[in-house]
Amino acid sequence: MSWENEQLHSLEERGRLLLSLQFLPPPEEGAAEEAQRGRLCVGVQRCAHLAAMDVNGFSDPYVKTYLKPDVEKKSKHKTAVIKKTLNPEFNEEFFYEISLSELARKTLEVTVWDYDLGRSNDFIGGVCLSCHSQGDALRHWMDCLRNKGQRVERWHILTNELPKSLCPD
Repeated sequence: MSWENEQLHSLEERGRLLLSLQFLPPPEEGAAEEAQRGRLCVGVQRCAHLAAMDVNGFSDPYVKTYLKPDVEKKSKHKTAVIKKTLNPEFNEEFFYEISLSELARKTLEVTVWDYDLGRSNDFIGGVCLSCHSQGDALRHWMDCLRNKGQRVERWHILTNELPKSLCPD
């Protein structure tokens, strides 16, 4: 077993998340490309085999995305809550207005939560995608940056802790 696999197994797997990323370049009309902002489209497609957080053996999952660092706390997006399932279908898309050079310095933090009425919601798992990620998360991020305009879809393993060093605030 490789070192990277051992690292993954030391974290508890909490399910999988299917994400699509697409960088939509700005319409190129005159201005310098760096000055123009394109859009990052984050598609939260579905989860599979999520950890059960409720006594009924299910969860009420929803997904939050942040583009960090996020000084003004304006980057949060949230899907709808899907009740009593470990395999929710979200099919929701969120857009961040950003230039490609800014995007290369950002981290996309994606977390999956179990909604609880009247109590604090339970963290199910998460993944961070950036130039500082490793493995599939890094490959997915780099494929998105390299293939402007193309939708890149990939499954990610959710772990029970977010690597803090990878997800700066």
